Amino acid sequence: METTSAPTSQPSIDLQWSGDLVTGDARMDETHAEFVDMLNAIKALPQDQQLEPYRAFYQHTVEHFAQEERWMLATGFTADNCHASHHETILETMRAVDEHYVKGDTEIISRMMDAMAEWFPGHANSMDRGLALHLAEIGFDSVTETVADPSKLKNVVMSGCGSVTCTD
Repeated sequence: METTSAPTSQPSIDLQWSGDLVTGDARMDETHAEFVDMLNAIKALPQDQQLEPYRAFYQHTVEHFAQEERWMLATGFTADNCHASHHETILETMRAVDEHYVKGDTEIISRMMDAMAEWFPGHANSMDRGLALHLAEIGFDSVTETVADPSKLKNVVMSGCGSVTCTD
């Protein structure tokens, strides 16, 4: 006799703020901790209550990425660097998730939150930690968004991700 089993849902990805996610830049880390908190708050909600908090999370993510991209441009990154390209890909996907949810796929936000929980540690530990190191090396203050000694930027031109490689 053949038996079929019901499909099982994927286990939810758990992401908690911890020292493993610290980049070394206090302002960046504060933004990242907010990101993790918002992500977890959405994951804890019933799916029929996720859309508005997801939209607030999207807006937070837009501002989070814009902040990092301002810092990159202010410290010698080219506008078309791959770190910013990663950000744009995430934002495009987040916009598509909203559209799919509105069209009736009420599970998509939960799936996206799991995907974000899986993606974020790698991004924070490679690109963002690399960016934080770069900011520290040139003396960039992420609170005032200024460089103490602008001459340190004279020959800085970066098109990478803010980490050692662009493959992360």
